[in-house]
Amino acid sequence: MKFLHTSDWHVGKTLKGRNRLEEQAGVLREITQIAVGNDVDAVLIAGDLYENAAPTADAQRLVVRTLLQLAKQDIEVVLIAGNHDHGATLEAYKPLMDIAGIHVYGQARPAAKGGVHSFRAKSTDERVNVAVLPFLSQRYAVRAAEIIANTPSQNVGAYDQLIRDVLDNLTGAFTSDAVNIVMAHLTCTGGVFGGGERAAQSIMEYHVPAAIFPVEAHYVALGHLHRRQTIPAACPVHYSGSPYAIDFGEQNNTHVVCLVEASPGTPAKITDIPVTAGRRLRTIEGTVAQLTADPAVYGEDYLRLVITQPAYAGMRDDLLEALPNALEIRIHPDHASTGATAGIATHQPTKTPAQLFSDYCHSVGVSDDRVTALFNHLHDDLTRSTARS
Repeated sequence: MKFLHTSDWHVGKTLKGRNRLEEQAGVLREITQIAVGNDVDAVLIAGDLYENAAPTADAQRLVVRTLLQLAKQDIEVVLIAGNHDHGATLEAYKPLMDIAGIHVYGQARPAAKGGVHSFRAKSTDERVNVAVLPFLSQRYAVRAAEIIANTPSQNVGAYDQLIRDVLDNLTGAFTSDAVNIVMAHLTCTGGVFGGGERAAQSIMEYHVPAAIFPVEAHYVALGHLHRRQTIPAACPVHYSGSPYAIDFGEQNNTHVVCLVEASPGTPAKITDIPVTAGRRLRTIEGTVAQLTADPAVYGEDYLRLVITQPAYAGMRDDLLEALPNALEIRIHPDHASTGATAGIATHQPTKTPAQLFSDYCHSVGVSDDRVTALFNHLHDDLTRSTARS
């Protein structure tokens, strides 16, 4: 049987205030065309369909339309919630989605209560078992009291053990006569960031080793890290990566969907199929004269400009007039000054909230792992609820 593995659509994502819904629609159309053109039995979407937990009506309309188009082609559609999605809301629509042939898993559940989605492949009539593991926040792995009392390494162990326990339960339902698949939204130890992930829900206590996946799995379809990559393990463990550049940190990534062919007792064959509909993100460096000499060379690319000359009054207006797709303008540190820089950022490294909090603690003489762990816990709660507040 054949299936398509994709993840991290982040529909509704804007970039420096620029609406990207039309671009995202093009990406999803291309994914649908790839699925139909390769006559796949299923499409597995490993989380983060949306950019935030309260997507706009237009974002939801685009995603639902795409899922229905796939289902109408007699393709089994299976999806899980990521850390950007609101799992409970996805669960609320599950009964309706099931009727449409779209199988939604917003929250983790044991195998006996629907944690393994099984179906027959239309092309071969082979049985397929998909163990589904939506994103699990650390607060479900370690109670608040344990976060206060435990050391960071103990908390890592607790999260690791929770994921192991859940997977042991789910994969216990695997059968030798079927294609057995794990689909999860999480960070594997040693995985490389794509550049646009939420650090607070990707590192700290949130990573697990790929060794937790059983050798019986024909394929492990992961979401969360935006870079296409394979994680060494006893079975095939793959991140499909995001199908377009989510942020400038991902401008050099390769964007694909994974076409997987598998049969019971046969190793999976994985083929990367490029997704080209997304607009390219580019960081370019030079003086104003150099950057604006030939605007046509940048095409429709979104640009981040790094200016290698001192700022002057009206510089931003000059640049945007010539390069309307410039979404960010920075002054190179070697040329930064205090004058005439309104609306232009200096090119300084961006620190994560955790790093900023660590710097503050150091400045006031506080060194306590429990305080750091509590901050991480509170930041996790905030980042998951901001879009709903």
